[in-house]
Amino acid sequence: MRIGVISHLRHPIAEPFAGGLEAHTFSLASGLRRRGHHVTVFASTASDPRIGLEAICEETALTELGLEEASDVPFFKEHHAYLSLMSHLRRRSFDVIHNNSLHYLPVSMADTLSAPMVTTLHTPPFCWLESGVRLCAAPRSVFVGVSQSIRNAWSPVAKIDDVVTNGIDLARFAFRATPDVEPYLIWFGRIVPEKGLDLAIDAARSIGARLRIAGPILDADFYEQKIAPRLGSDIVYLGHLAHPELSRAVGGARALLCTPQWEEPYGLVVAEALACGVPVAAFARGAIPEILDLFSGVLATPDDVGSLAAAALEAQRLDRRACRRRAEAHCDAEAMIDGYELIYERLTRHAHPIRAAAKTAANLTARISAPVPV
Repeated sequence: MRIGVISHLRHPIAEPFAGGLEAHTFSLASGLRRRGHHVTVFASTASDPRIGLEAICEETALTELGLEEASDVPFFKEHHAYLSLMSHLRRRSFDVIHNNSLHYLPVSMADTLSAPMVTTLHTPPFCWLESGVRLCAAPRSVFVGVSQSIRNAWSPVAKIDDVVTNGIDLARFAFRATPDVEPYLIWFGRIVPEKGLDLAIDAARSIGARLRIAGPILDADFYEQKIAPRLGSDIVYLGHLAHPELSRAVGGARALLCTPQWEEPYGLVVAEALACGVPVAAFARGAIPEILDLFSGVLATPDDVGSLAAAALEAQRLDRRACRRRAEAHCDAEAMIDGYELIYERLTRHAHPIRAAAKTAANLTARISAPVPV
């Protein structure tokens, strides 16, 4: 099957990933290619070429936060890139387009394409994307939520046809039956206010636990004001780690602290920790309760440092093998790709008979027009 994947453009689809959306796009494209599909990923220039990259612009994340007009630059850059892409896709031949961006133009212009479109919704509704979704009039366009939580959030806006939960490559997050000898907790992800790292630090320190931190600093002001002053010998920032180093750091931990300050759409860090055999202590927000069960994690009251600290102590007593089994049952990228393949097949099923009928008609015309032998 010929599949075009529209990525978002804020960060490259390449390791070390800036966040879960980049990791998801990489996993999806790589998995589809392994299964023999012809995949083209439309993404930013620094993305990994092994995913079938066709670069459409440079990254659009803010790089000059001190400039008053800088916020306009990525907006218009993204707008132009997606407008150009959608115009270009009218002349391309794909069986299906998978829209994995968070931009309003691909969904609002889906009816200009001959191929059907699958749009995965990775976040709760926000004004720009909600506007695009409401304007979508393509008869062969479907919306997929990455969790039941996301389906519920978007249902007042549009019909969510399917839920396909995110997945990870379980082989890349090796199971560790025992943690490191020196005990520590782990927190990893994007270092931004909505991920709540400052609360994780306070919870770890309140129970005398060491905490290791990994991830990209995407909000420098937040890091300098709320995180850097809290660092010390017991709270250590490891940096934005490449995958092998990240997997080792996660696997050696006694538990993961997950502290979303918003309704977490899925939570790939939870899946990655479970795959390593690391139990989770997390705020009960968004899709987190859908991933964890009583044997793999402990839910805490959102924004309550004391509740999170108690959950961290309890989580460390859980069986690491049970955590791995939970990841295998609910967080496997192969199951995710199975789900998307079924949707692709459903969307293209009616197109194939049309092509077959057209071919049959052409053959019949050719036979009628052929000279009669004498």
